[in-house]
Amino acid sequence: MKLSPKERLDKDLALIERGVEEIIGIEDLKRKLLRFYQTGKPLVVKEGFDPSAPDIHLGHTVTLRKLRQFQDLGHQVVFLIGDFTGRIGDPSGRSETRRQLTEEEVKQNAQTYAQQVSKILDLQKTIIEFNSKWLSKLTLADLIEITSRITVARMLEREDFAKRLKTGKPVGLHEFLYPVMQAYDSVALQADVELGGRDQRFNLLVGRDLQRELGQEPQVVITMPLLEGTDGVEKMSKSLGNYIGIDEPPFTMFGKVMSIPDSLIEKYFLLVTDVSVEEIQKMKTEYEKGELHPRDWKKRLAFEIVRMYHGEKEAILSQEDFERAFTRKEMPEEAHEIVIPSSLLREGKIWILRLLQETGVSSSNAELRRLIEQGGVYFNGERISNVNTDLPIQDGDYLKVGKKDFFRIKLEG
Repeated sequence: MKLSPKERLDKDLALIERGVEEIIGIEDLKRKLLRFYQTGKPLVVKEGFDPSAPDIHLGHTVTLRKLRQFQDLGHQVVFLIGDFTGRIGDPSGRSETRRQLTEEEVKQNAQTYAQQVSKILDLQKTIIEFNSKWLSKLTLADLIEITSRITVARMLEREDFAKRLKTGKPVGLHEFLYPVMQAYDSVALQADVELGGRDQRFNLLVGRDLQRELGQEPQVVITMPLLEGTDGVEKMSKSLGNYIGIDEPPFTMFGKVMSIPDSLIEKYFLLVTDVSVEEIQKMKTEYEKGELHPRDWKKRLAFEIVRMYHGEKEAILSQEDFERAFTRKEMPEEAHEIVIPSSLLREGKIWILRLLQETGVSSSNAELRRLIEQGGVYFNGERISNVNTDLPIQDGDYLKVGKKDFFRIKLEG
């Protein structure tokens, strides 16, 4: 049965509002959607990504998934790579000036983006743009005209700038240009909607203001919550080591999800899975009544996330391996035995890097260090993240390295 415009609006808004922190211009959004139903002209929905790091993790997917929802509703998504603004550096949430990236660093980091976002967005329905396309062509006269529309007082409303000035820390003049240039992206694209994390609120609002100043219909601003990482405290970040990358091996991904605090299970379900709100609420109620163990709830979460990025078969295998290795304390059938000479031990302990060398998984110490630092090494079910760790070792201990390499340890003599 064909829905009326009002019924369709209610249905679409229910999807758009899932997990959203704030919609600024909700009446504008309703009007734009109703116009879309009448004319068939899709809304232009943009999000910008500064290629400061080449890897996309679950924290990034919170907004990417919202973009996909707009795609599914028939709208035009613009995945904007800030190759020009990335050379300035976004000051959002920064207590000091961000190091400027070189043009070469930006290009290198941007190379893997399309392949990674294809796991979330329909690339056939996605426009991938680089903002150097228009920003690099601006003349000094253009810049003067654009910046004349925004006051210094407006810039100082930004909490990051205000804090730094109050504590005597410098604010570079080029940092004022970042929100202005991001705002101009919205003008260049004639964006109807711009998405971003909560920490992007100021930048997104400047875009809304600049569009209005330059005679365009102002964009709707949609902000999403920031996703805490595996530590349960800080925003997910590769630099903090608390991230879950969407390109990580299935077993590693499963294990990392299982390591998040119980308090984040519901939030992860809501923001990074397709499980319905009704089912999430049902599981939450069962959890609160003690009918659903948090471990089982978390296993369902880990399964859903691995399935989304690696398929159902890998999700099943990862869960089975996890249960063998961590729940039942059993080794998978494909485990290898490694013999550790007693000469390598010091007071019954062995350096983790030396232990990994004995496995033969890599002859490169740099690669082994990377595995440790990225959370790909487990000893007796516990993740090892410090390359300086000395492990007390006994016969029967086991080691997991990378995707599915399991080793049972046998001490010589």
